[in-house]
Amino acid sequence: DQLPPAPEGKAWKLAWNDEFDGDKLDESKWDVPDNKRRDGWWSPKAAAVDGEGHLVMSTLKEGNRYLDACVRTRGKFEHAHGYYVARIKLQQQPGHWSAFWLYNHSVGKVGNDGRDGTEIDIMEKPWLDDRVQHALHWDGYGQAHKSKGKVSTVPGVMDGFHTFSLWWKADKYVFYVDGKETWRTAAGGVCQVPLYIKLSDEIGKWGGDIAKAKLPDEFVVDYVRVYDLVDAE
Repeated sequence: DQLPPAPEGKAWKLAWNDEFDGDKLDESKWDVPDNKRRDGWWSPKAAAVDGEGHLVMSTLKEGNRYLDACVRTRGKFEHAHGYYVARIKLQQQPGHWSAFWLYNHSVGKVGNDGRDGTEIDIMEKPWLDDRVQHALHWDGYGQAHKSKGKVSTVPGVMDGFHTFSLWWKADKYVFYVDGKETWRTAAGGVCQVPLYIKLSDEIGKWGGDIAKAKLPDEFVVDYVRVYDLVDAE
């Protein structure tokens, strides 16, 4: 990983990771929901480890419904601050979008801006071109909802694997693609409470018309890693 330089006197230390080795998803690290989500259904059938060190997140049609998936570390790894990175090969068909994000129910709290809970979208990919979205959402999803986002252009991002990462500091967020900074912001006042990791696919209008997709489609995750800053030895 192309980690940013650590501040003087500090060093990066791996705090949590999944390399997706073996032939099944590690249930001590991930929770896999099974429920309706937007125009599809999040199903454990659509999330699998391929035996070659990858998590494969599929989008497919089963009968008259579309399946895709979410895996999350809810209740298993919830963490504040640090450097979060995932190496991902993106989907190739329209009608659905992949995302790597951080979330907790605290996002619904209203009144202290995003400090008491922020949805942090490290990467959202609704377009089959060079654009990548980063976004923040806080104060719930109702009338008090606030958000800030940035669309970055990353030539060649649709080809092969790329890393999407976030340095969540106490006073700002710094987003990266392939180790290069794409957005720096303190919108919402910066979350100070633990969040859990989500990798998800969603079917809906933002991603285009799923009826036009040649399915199954997939996005592939090589690893997810979280680093903390510790005192240098």
